[in-house]
Amino acid sequence: MILTSTVKFFNELSVHELYEIIKLRNEVFVVEQDCVYQDADDKDQHSYHLMIKDGDSLLAYARILPPGISYPEVSIGRVVSDPKARRTGAGRKLMAEALDFVSQKFAPCGVRISAQTYLRAFYTSLGFKEEGEVYLEDGIEHVEMVQYLE
Repeated sequence: MILTSTVKFFNELSVHELYEIIKLRNEVFVVEQDCVYQDADDKDQHSYHLMIKDGDSLLAYARILPPGISYPEVSIGRVVSDPKARRTGAGRKLMAEALDFVSQKFAPCGVRISAQTYLRAFYTSLGFKEEGEVYLEDGIEHVEMVQYLE
């Protein structure tokens, strides 16, 4: 497996790439997690989209939002791995690439995420720290986590 990463602003995405992103987000967030929610939230158009691929197959994806879109800080959201790519290192590569991109593009800055609570240890291992109380988002427990990049 040879993983490659690409970051594109919304208007740089091909129709095929956008379709693959939406397909993966729906497969995991709507079907697998049995969560009915409005994925099209008018933030994609203002965001960078990080794709981790093996050849033409999208294995992992994250949306990077500039400051002021979701939070005062930069935000990384819609973090998702294809079920067949789990435990391959694709998710860790995805977040490392996302943080590297944020560091190059926006640092010094804070990075805020809304993490599903079962992934706390994963995000903590990447340098994030919990901030605030656990809350329900679309019926799933989340907690905000923050990291500061210089």
